Amino acid sequence: MTARPFTLRLAAAAVALLVGLPATAQGLAGPYLAGQVAAQNNDFEAATTYFSQALIVDSSNPVIMENALRAYVGLGRIEQAVAIARRMQGLGQVSQVAAMVLFADHMKKGNYPALLDDLTAGVSVGPMVDGLLKAWAQFGAGRMSEALESFDEVAATRGVEMFGLYHKALALAAVGDMEGAEEILSGRAAGPIQLDRRGVIAYAQILSQLERNADAVELIDKSFAGRLDEELAAIKAALEAGETLPFTAVPDAAAGAAEVFFAVAGALDGEANDAYALMYSRMAEYLRPDHVGAILLSAGLLERMGRHELATETYLRIPPDSPAYVPATIGRAEALHASGKVEEAIATLRALAEEHPDNPSVHVSLGDMLRREERYAEAAEGYSRAIALYDEPERGQWVVYFGRGICYERTGEWEKAEADFRKALELEPDQPQVLNYLGYSYVEMNINLDEAMDLIKRAVEARPDSGYIVDSLGWVQFRLGDYEQAVVNLERAAELMPTDPIINDHLGDAYWAVGREREARVQWKRALSFNPEPDEADRIRRKLEVGLDAVLIEEGAQPIRASAREDVQGN
Repeated sequence: MTARPFTLRLAAAAVALLVGLPATAQGLAGPYLAGQVAAQNNDFEAATTYFSQALIVDSSNPVIMENALRAYVGLGRIEQAVAIARRMQGLGQVSQVAAMVLFADHMKKGNYPALLDDLTAGVSVGPMVDGLLKAWAQFGAGRMSEALESFDEVAATRGVEMFGLYHKALALAAVGDMEGAEEILSGRAAGPIQLDRRGVIAYAQILSQLERNADAVELIDKSFAGRLDEELAAIKAALEAGETLPFTAVPDAAAGAAEVFFAVAGALDGEANDAYALMYSRMAEYLRPDHVGAILLSAGLLERMGRHELATETYLRIPPDSPAYVPATIGRAEALHASGKVEEAIATLRALAEEHPDNPSVHVSLGDMLRREERYAEAAEGYSRAIALYDEPERGQWVVYFGRGICYERTGEWEKAEADFRKALELEPDQPQVLNYLGYSYVEMNINLDEAMDLIKRAVEARPDSGYIVDSLGWVQFRLGDYEQAVVNLERAAELMPTDPIINDHLGDAYWAVGREREARVQWKRALSFNPEPDEADRIRRKLEVGLDAVLIEEGAQPIRASAREDVQGN
C-alpha cells in the first residue's frame, strides 16, 4: 500500500532534478510534470495553468519559463508571453521563442530602436528573420536608405534571395515607389519571384496604382487559372471597372514584420512540427490582427493538433464582412465536427448556405459532411444545389459529381449514380477513385465485368500502392473465375492494408476457390478480428462453419466447385 506514494515521490524528485531544481521542491514537480503532459498534447490552456503554478515556486527556472512562454504563444496570448520573455531576457536566458515575442512586441509598439539594440546585443530568431525585421525596424524609424541596404543583404544570402527582394518591393510600395516595387516583382530587377496569394494581390495593387489594371487582371487570371474566390473575384471586378486599387498589403512597419512571420509559418506548414509553425503564425496575428491568412493558418494548424475548440475560437475572429468569412465558417464547422459537435457543425453549414445560397463551395461542404454522417439523401441535395450553380463544366467539379454519385449508389438510385460517376470521369478521365468505385460497383452487382476490369486496371496503373484499388482488381478477377490471379492481387492488397476486414475476407474466398481451405479459414478469422460490419461478420462466421460453397448455395448462388454443384443436384 505504501509503494505507490513512494514511487510518486521518487518520480517527483527525478523531475525536479531534470529541470535543475532541488529534490525537496515537492510543490514544483507535480505542476511541472502535468504541464509537460499538457504541452505534449498541445493543450495550451492546461499547460499555461500548470507552468504558471510551477513558476510561483521557482520564477527563474529557464525550462519552465520556456514551456510557459510556448504555451501562451500557442494560445495567442502574446501580452502574457511578453512578460515572460522580458523576464528571460533580464536573466540572460537565450530563447528563440522569447526573441520572437520581444521582436514582435517592439514592432507592435513602434519601439524600433529597442529591436535594433536587441539585434546588436545578439538576440536572434534566425538569420533571415533577423535580417528582415532589422530592415522593417529601420523602415519604421524612417531610415529608408538603411532599410533598403538591409533588404539587399538578405537578398544576397543564398537560399533566401526571394524573401529579401519581395520585402524590399513591399517597402518601396509602402512609401509610394510603385515603379521600383514593380521592377522587382516583375522579375526585371533580379530575376523572377514566386508569389503566393498575398503576393499576387500586393502586385495587382501595385499595377493598379501604376494605371495598369489590364496587366493586373492578366496577372490574377494567370496566377489562379480562373479559379477565383470571393475576394479575388471582387478585386478582378474592381480592376475591370477601372477602379484604382489602394495599396493595403503593407501599410506600415508592423504589417511588414507580420508578413515576415507569416511567410516563415507558411514555409514551415507541413514541413515542421505544427506547434512550431503556430509560433510564427501567432506572431503575425499579434502584429496584424486583421491578417486573415495568419488567422486561417493558425486555425488550420490547431485543427491538425486536435485543439478543435481553440481552432473554432480562432475561426470566429473572421468577421462576416470579410471575403474569408465563408472559408473560415466552413473551417469552423469542420472543427466542430471533429470535436464531436456534429449537429452544431451541420447547423453551422446550413445557416451559411442560407446566408450564401449562390456559393457552390458551401453546398459542397454541407454535402461532404452529411455524406460522412451517412445521411446520403440530404447530402445528395447539397451536391445538387452546388451543381445547379455551375455555369459550365470544369475539371475540378468531378469531385462533386463523384460525391453525389456515392450518395445515389448508397440510396439505391443506381441509374443516377452511374450517370454521375460517368460525368466525373468525363471531367477527369483518369481519376483513380472514380475508376475504382464504378468498376467495383459493377463487380458487386455482377454486371459489366469486362468494363469493370478495364476501369479497375486503369485505377491500379494510377495508384499501384492503394490496397483498396488492388483489392478491387483481385475481386473482379475472382468474379470472372480467374482465381489464381485473384489470389496474387488479393495477397498484394492484404500486404498493403493488413488490417482491413473486407480485403482479408476477399483473400479468404480466393484461397477457398483454389483449394487452400486452411488458409481460407485463417483469413476469415483475421477478417473477423478487424471488426467488420455486423452483416459481414455474420456471413464470415457462417463461412467458417460450413465453407464458402455452402454459403453461396444458401444464398441461391452457384457454388465455386463442381463437387459442390453435384452435391446440390444430387439432393
